[in-house]
Amino acid sequence: MRVGIFGTGDVGRALGRGFAMLGHEVKMGSRDANNAKARAWASEVGKLASAGTFADAARFAEMGVLATLWSGTESALSLAGAQNLAGKVLIDATNPLVFAPGAPPALAVGHTDSGGEHVQRWTPQARVVKAFNTVGHPHMVKPQFPGGPPDMFICGNDASAKTSVTGILTGFGWNTIDMGGIESARILEPMCVLWVLYGIRTNTWNHAFKLLKK
Repeated sequence: MRVGIFGTGDVGRALGRGFAMLGHEVKMGSRDANNAKARAWASEVGKLASAGTFADAARFAEMGVLATLWSGTESALSLAGAQNLAGKVLIDATNPLVFAPGAPPALAVGHTDSGGEHVQRWTPQARVVKAFNTVGHPHMVKPQFPGGPPDMFICGNDASAKTSVTGILTGFGWNTIDMGGIESARILEPMCVLWVLYGIRTNTWNHAFKLLKK
């Protein structure tokens, strides 16, 4: 499968490496085709990796991964071109977070709307699935915790898209819990705030969520 990564930050680089590890071709997109971070990442990952613009990555992709800062998300999707993502699965790993000095993180969107719903509206013909937004990038691929594999909560409007993302998550070492339509991002995005607050209070970032069942 060909995967387009939108964003050159820690999340995009980690997930891109994960897809390449599973044998997928990966193109990392950014605003500039000669982006130094994207080209360095591609060189590090090897022959399955390449770099280009957001539009290049969108045209290349059979599946996309949105891994931008929230402040640049709408612009990145505009540059990618909604038409280039039509009919494709788009994993939304973003969180609409706002950070202010001396204050805990807050949501720029919520709780009667969500970043995931914004992404779906900005790319109306893409099949958006919210995932990877409730854990830190070091643990996104092959997470190792004493309590066993953690759970990744996902949501989206397209059942077949969620099945595809579940397959990726299984390959990455996750259990998957489907929370329904994309409007459930209104709950999953605050879970990121909870994850961050625990990290701030404990000064550690090695934690993940797991739903216990009987």
